[in-house]
Amino acid sequence: MMQEETYPSVLDNVYKAAGRLKNVIVKTPLAVNVHLSTVYKAKISFKREDLQQVRSYKIRGAYNKMAVMSRENLEKGVVCASAGNHAQGVAFACSTMKVKGTIFMPLPTPGQKLEQVKMFGGNYIDVVLYGDTFDEAKDAAVKFCKDHQGVFIHPFDDQDIIEGQATVALEILEQSDEPVDYLFVPVGGGGLAAGVCSVLQELSPTTKIIGVEPSAAASMKKALEKGKPVLLEKISRFVDGAAVQQVGDLTFERCKNVLYDMAVVDEGMVCETILSLYNKDALVVEPAGALSVAVLEKYREEIKGKNVVCIISGSNNDITRMEEIKEKALLHAGLKHYFLVRFAQRPGALKTFVMNVLGPNDDITFFEYTQKNSKEKGIAVLGIALKQSKDFAPLLTKMKEYDFFVNYLNNDPSLMNLLI
Repeated sequence: MMQEETYPSVLDNVYKAAGRLKNVIVKTPLAVNVHLSTVYKAKISFKREDLQQVRSYKIRGAYNKMAVMSRENLEKGVVCASAGNHAQGVAFACSTMKVKGTIFMPLPTPGQKLEQVKMFGGNYIDVVLYGDTFDEAKDAAVKFCKDHQGVFIHPFDDQDIIEGQATVALEILEQSDEPVDYLFVPVGGGGLAAGVCSVLQELSPTTKIIGVEPSAAASMKKALEKGKPVLLEKISRFVDGAAVQQVGDLTFERCKNVLYDMAVVDEGMVCETILSLYNKDALVVEPAGALSVAVLEKYREEIKGKNVVCIISGSNNDITRMEEIKEKALLHAGLKHYFLVRFAQRPGALKTFVMNVLGPNDDITFFEYTQKNSKEKGIAVLGIALKQSKDFAPLLTKMKEYDFFVNYLNNDPSLMNLLI
């Protein structure tokens, strides 16, 4: 679904942004991934924005925005809201330009991102933790600006931010030795996607640009369906770098007629991809950074034989999240299952379960049970890991045959949140 509408002034501004950023950012590599190229029978390359100084592309937009601001406005102090990566970009720019900044971040922000912001900003920034989501932090930041006459640096819905992010696309075209057939770009608020669309619309109009969002925070997909940005009532914060309740008005306008497709990926698939990239390629990526790779399976047939680029948007992942990531990946692959089971309150009941119900490769990974002498049978919560997803059916059959089965918990989100 290619476009007719154009933005003639944007490309010139993107080239100017590239000039401003030349001595500030890393010109990140466009590297062929041999493993995935073999798997998908295509040329799959990664644009490694995880290798920026702040470990994400966000430094491009943040620095470009502040570089074009008047000294008078800079001296008022800048304010931003971010789940992490934009905050690091602004903090870096504040320290480099010696500008005072106040950065609002949601309370659940991973500790690693919080520490990075403080490190890059040093004495030039103050961090304020507020709200449960990016959007709540943003509202607080906007109010702070009005109360203190500060200047708000929007994380995505700003022309200068978009033009800074657009320099990623300039580099991709310069680095690719052949036309890019497909470009997969992660989408949160839409700043990177809008920048990529602005450049490729003019310089590589045959490239199919596919935006990728987490299925539990699909604000751009909903906007495209409704024909305008829509506020999602509820989102998951797990893919924190792309967890935005509403895309920007400007980013939506730039993307709506240029994106070839808008795809969503489940959190479990994102987690599988994070682990796979680490185990096979020694790449450490954050959940949002894995989106462009996690979606490839959905386009397996379409991309065969094509030149494909995936933007790896960031690598700011807190190591303490790895157990949750592993758990979500196993659940998504059908290799981890939770049950309520009924045990007779007598010696040997667990042994009976192990000997007669568990398969030879099944493993109990979670067991919570309290004996109550007033009852003949007691309920236990049981987690079982499988070697192969096909082992689930015989396990369930035997549970029922020996009267252990009470309930299957994987499909109950409220209960699963207590377990992982």
